[in-house]
Amino acid sequence: MRLLAPGVHQLLGRPPHMMNAYLVEDVLVDAGTPAAAKRITRQLDGRALAAHVVTHAHPDHFGSSHAVCERYDVPLWTGRRDAEAIETASPVPAPGLLPSLLAKMKMPDPHPVARGLREGDEVAGFTVLDAPGHSPGHIALWRDHDGVLLCGDVFFNVLRLSGPPRFLTHDAERNRESMRRLAELRPKLVLFGHGRPLRDPDRLKRLVG
Repeated sequence: MRLLAPGVHQLLGRPPHMMNAYLVEDVLVDAGTPAAAKRITRQLDGRALAAHVVTHAHPDHFGSSHAVCERYDVPLWTGRRDAEAIETASPVPAPGLLPSLLAKMKMPDPHPVARGLREGDEVAGFTVLDAPGHSPGHIALWRDHDGVLLCGDVFFNVLRLSGPPRFLTHDAERNRESMRRLAELRPKLVLFGHGRPLRDPDRLKRLVG
């Protein structure tokens, strides 16, 4: 694991930074694809884990959630509007033919959601922010005192800073609104679902105009 901020670690990935998971104090945030289970548990074994949070109900974020929750006997929390999608392993697809075809692919194992997170809830010293668009119930985690933001897939930072691909985004205009909202926070450290950490408070603002 790599320490990025007090109490915030990024789990090592393969390839690095492609599909990220984070340990925030004793809470695992996101869990990659089903293929990531061994890599994730290898890094978590021997550590105290109290809960698992999923930023949004896409299979590259809750892919190993069932395995993690079963192994460590911890509850799964996610945005309340995404809870059913994880419990039934049926993410809400983006508009169009390709997303509808992708939705028919084999999905990760479902898992019960113990807590549907809402705006203002507290998780391991972070505040939950509703950030819908990429999925209906997408959430972000914000720590105000030092400006750390876990943004899930509201932004991508793969090759370049951008919004998420439209063909994978449930409501692109709502995601754009979430991008603007998070940029207004001027975070000092942005942690993405996909891509390297960013330590430039102005980059998000410049992207959204």
